[in-house]
Amino acid sequence: MTKWLLRSMTELSSRKWISQITGRFAQSSASRRFIPKFAAMYGIRVEEAEKAMHEYSSLNEFFTRRLKPGMRIIDAAAEAVASPVDALITGAGPIEAGTILNVKGQDYTVDELLNRSPRTENYKHGYYLVLYLSPTDYHRIHTPVTGAIVEREHVPGKVYPVNEFGLRHMKRVLSRNERLITYIRTSAGEMAVVKVGAMNVSSIKYVEPRRDQVEKGDELAYFEFGSTVVLLAEDDSFIPREDLKVGLKVRMGERLGVLVDN
Repeated sequence: MTKWLLRSMTELSSRKWISQITGRFAQSSASRRFIPKFAAMYGIRVEEAEKAMHEYSSLNEFFTRRLKPGMRIIDAAAEAVASPVDALITGAGPIEAGTILNVKGQDYTVDELLNRSPRTENYKHGYYLVLYLSPTDYHRIHTPVTGAIVEREHVPGKVYPVNEFGLRHMKRVLSRNERLITYIRTSAGEMAVVKVGAMNVSSIKYVEPRRDQVEKGDELAYFEFGSTVVLLAEDDSFIPREDLKVGLKVRMGERLGVLVDN
């Protein structure tokens, strides 16, 4: 009964207009007085932030804060794939015949995740990583590799939560929620960076100006409140690091694995 009630409440709160109202308040000057309480509640490391708390004009500006220089180290090895975000790994493994298996008990197809893009064929036997950002985390998204952005796609959708409850009990939220998909071509193949919106996320935004050539660690986009990034590596192009597993906490710039030339 409890699970049914929670699921029903989540369905109602997933309406985009409700999320937009929440987002508008977070962008207002009235929200700035909640910044210290928000930071304390989630244990945010405010000493890493680019500015002092009182310098942020709204809760949203604080949430999408940049960090001081040097707070994250980007793995400089040419073959290394760097984590695009600070996150908890909630799914990882090989893609089997176009299917992403057992993300919190649910299977997804690459075809639905990528909105039936012709590029789906590139990933049917590739590798996937699901990276969940909690409210505690730094919420800017960086490029995991150096390469050329060959396509961007916006996929409208719902704003279901992508936390433990949402992933386990809501129906395939990663492929039903709003998404921004960026395809990056590298010397070893293509990678898809799938940015998944979530409940109370008023939007996912690209960093401007947008560039077609990117260096590993460049700012790519940011979430306005917590969400998830799904990384897809093209067939036979990625080898994960040995300790990579569900439940591992990673920081932006940290090595997730390496690209291999075929």
